[in-house]
Amino acid sequence: MPTNEELIKITSGGAISIPIQFRKYLQLQKGDYVRVVMEQDCLVIKKAIIS
Repeated sequence: MPTNEELIKITSGGAISIPIQFRKYLQLQKGDYVRVVMEQDCLVIKKAIIS
């Protein structure tokens, strides 16, 4: 498993980039979907399976 923390910057449009080590670990590729969930004071990004 990759390190579990990475500092990233939010763009002026509100976008963020998922670091490559996390994308590789979760096998995320361009065009894939993720779910963003609020959990108290955290945003959790989860791999989404669309069938």
